[in-house]
This record gives sequence, C-alpha cells and structure tokens, in this order.
Amino acid sequence: MDKDGQTVDFLLTPHRDRAAVEAFLHKAIRTQGVPEKITVDRSGSNTAAIRRYNRKQKVTIRLRQSKYLNNVVKQDHRAVKRITRPMPGFKSFWAARCTIAGIEVMHALRKGQLVTIGVGTQTPAAQFYALAA
Repeated sequence: MDKDGQTVDFLLTPHRDRAAVEAFLHKAIRTQGVPEKITVDRSGSNTAAIRRYNRKQKVTIRLRQSKYLNNVVKQDHRAVKRITRPMPGFKSFWAARCTIAGIEVMHALRKGQLVTIGVGTQTPAAQFYALAA
C-alpha cells in the first residue's frame, strides 16, 4: 500500500521467503516505480530482499521496520480474511490464487482504485462490467 492507502499490488506465494519478496518488489516497482522508502514488519526476508535490491540496482530505498506503521496493510487485508475465513479451505494453490485475486479486484473496485478514464462516478458493478468489456 502507498501512503494514501491505495493498494499498490499483491502477490500470493506458497512461501514467505526472500525470493517471494523479491518477486513482489520487482512486480510492484515495474508498475509503480521505485519508492523512496518502504515500511515493513520485522521479517528478515523483507529486509534481505530490499537490501539485495538496493545493492543490485544501485538505488537507495530506505527501509523502515515498524510493527505499528505496517498496520495499514494489515487492516487492508481484513477484507480478504473476512471473506476467506468462513470457507472450508482451498484444494489447491491455484484455486487460492484465483479466488484471492478476484477478492482483491473487487476490494479495489469498492475503494475506487480502478476508475475508468473519461467516465464519471461509477458503481463498483459498473466498473466491473467496464473491465470485462
């Protein structure tokens, strides 16, 4: 998430390791550009991936480790958890990835993040149909 509370990107991986964090970082930077600073929790994989990215790309992304500043991200995930908790579970990783991607898209629509250019205010349903067209 960025400082305005807008979802930058999401990536579901089987493991939360340095390779997964690097994949997400490259994906987010490709679409959003290089950030000035990133706030993460105390995960060692996040720290290792960002430091490695800084070394390889010769950039300076400041790293802030804060349990409480990361709460904005945790609150944004609450919408996904609210929907997936009552489910019996996913039979495969592919099913989980597809379902959670759909939930994230609908959440972004509700937040007004996927607005169609040149069109006035639209309901989430109208935005969804515009994406499908």
